[in-house]
Amino acid sequence: MSIFDHVQSRYERIQREEMSLQEYLELCRQDTTAYASAAERMLAAIGEPEVIDTAKDPSLSRIFSNKLIRRYPSFAEFYGMEEAIEQIVSYFRHAAQGLEERKQILYLLGPVGGGKSSLAERLKLLMEQIPFYAIKGSPVFESPLGLFSPEEDGELIEKEYGIPQRCMRSAMSPWAAKRLKEYGGDISKFRVVKLYPSRLNQIGISKTEPGDDNNQDISALVGKVDIRQLELYAQDDPDAYSFSGGLCKANQGLMEFVEMFKAPIKVLHPLLTATQEGNYNPTEGMGAIPFDGVVLAHSNESEWQAFRNNRNNEAFLDRVYIVKVPYCLRASEEVKIYAKLLEHSSLNQAPCAPDTLRMLSQFIVLSRLREPENSSVYSKMRIYDGENLKDTDPRAKSIQEYRDSAGVDEGMDGLSTRFAFKILSKVFNFDASEVAANPVHLLYVLEQRLDQEQLPKETHERYLRYIKEYLAPRYVDFIGKEIQTAYLESYSEYGQNIFDRYVTYADFWIQEQEYRDPETGELLDRQSLNEELEKIEKPAGISNPKDFRHEVVNFVLRARAQNNGTNPSWQSYEKLRAVIEKKMFANTEELLPVISFNAKASASDQRKHEDFVARMVDRGYTEKQVRLLSEWYLRVRKSQ
Repeated sequence: MSIFDHVQSRYERIQREEMSLQEYLELCRQDTTAYASAAERMLAAIGEPEVIDTAKDPSLSRIFSNKLIRRYPSFAEFYGMEEAIEQIVSYFRHAAQGLEERKQILYLLGPVGGGKSSLAERLKLLMEQIPFYAIKGSPVFESPLGLFSPEEDGELIEKEYGIPQRCMRSAMSPWAAKRLKEYGGDISKFRVVKLYPSRLNQIGISKTEPGDDNNQDISALVGKVDIRQLELYAQDDPDAYSFSGGLCKANQGLMEFVEMFKAPIKVLHPLLTATQEGNYNPTEGMGAIPFDGVVLAHSNESEWQAFRNNRNNEAFLDRVYIVKVPYCLRASEEVKIYAKLLEHSSLNQAPCAPDTLRMLSQFIVLSRLREPENSSVYSKMRIYDGENLKDTDPRAKSIQEYRDSAGVDEGMDGLSTRFAFKILSKVFNFDASEVAANPVHLLYVLEQRLDQEQLPKETHERYLRYIKEYLAPRYVDFIGKEIQTAYLESYSEYGQNIFDRYVTYADFWIQEQEYRDPETGELLDRQSLNEELEKIEKPAGISNPKDFRHEVVNFVLRARAQNNGTNPSWQSYEKLRAVIEKKMFANTEELLPVISFNAKASASDQRKHEDFVARMVDRGYTEKQVRLLSEWYLRVRKSQ
């Protein structure tokens, strides 16, 4: 199918289908969605969730405490927002069941750049997927069932067409009342149309933005008289009224109120009657206008706090269903947000050195966390990301302990995702000759930007401390491993040899036995074994070798029992893996001739250097980045 055919078929699919009122009632008998509320249609558009048993995933089990969680494909790109999305879906589920939520305003509360507007746009997009039925010509897209009186006709309608009386929610609009009078009470003259909600045409979906006391009144919500029609109609005639307000356009659909609490309080009053009573008064002396839709509002926390603290607003507060949309607090999910941004930009093909996005996500998440007592905030960030620090940081607490001490407002402040996007833009364009990103440029740009932000002194110092204490030192280790891994051709085999030798020596040392090397025949007594073990332990600064050796040997013996008697991988035990890596890479001088970009003394060194660069490029770096990062690493190591 060509693009022209595709657009044509989409256009034809959403064209209005017209039918008589009798045909519509017959359709209702066969298809319950013909009279579904906005909340029911939204639920259908969201679809069924994917149920995930977090107990089967070690990382997720730590984050979600082994609970079953639901993930909705419709919100697949909203990373780290499972809780907020579940609350939104719960709102629509309860509203669809006719509970109190159907009378409440769905209010997204969160910090700037936290994803509130994106969620609102996704909900409007979903609303467009399921059609609804309205009286033909009605300026407020009212339901045909509004032509009937629930009290007088409800029982008969339910008996004849199977439409529950609770579904006859809305009253007739002034426009429909005038038409009915013109038809002499003959409701069969009304026609029904099938409509697809549309953001573009403002059918069943509208967007209202705040003004101020001087330039905004309730007409933004309820419409106003059209002065051009006053020549033909009286001022209180429905045909002289412009049904252009947000509530008029969003009937049987969804109205988004942007930054709602920035609007004057008098403008918000029609929302109360529209959601509570299903109708609202126009600006002229006509009858009430029906509303059977969803009001979706969002604003930042500062506006909400100011509104909530005003005692005059108590009636309003009780009619708001609050969904908190905090910043993402999981670094691995934050990385996915950045990857999505890059994917939808021209930078999607630009080189991005390994660890760049991870480092940025860690810094941004650290800024959003409350610093814990008696524990490192860096460890807290890793725990929030589902890591197990039992072997590496004994002071680390459980995720629930961290959450309890942080309080319910954690994630409602800190650096926004928009801030991160701006940083990324600068990093990718930092080098005039190459559009690419790497962590060294990121560290520089971050420090530069923090100086420009004019943050409070304490906050500024805290953010700089995160860079200097957590990010930079860990990146030195990371790039060191990258360089040294590329340098050592048989890296894995070399590491396994050290692991196997250490385990064997430690086992004989614990048993106080001598060890004969099967290859050389050399006999090592307990003192010699201890010296060999210390050669591996000292570069890593092991403070209690005796306990460490017992721990490692016990781990390996258990692993052998489950692995047909063979040793596990040298990377399987994190404590020993870190020790072996320190041993392997303790001597930078051996690396220097190969990784430096100076003139080489021999053809052999030049060939090794070229092989090293090629392996680094295979790992995701550009040649220019290899040079920059290698020289930076050697400079930092030299200064330590």
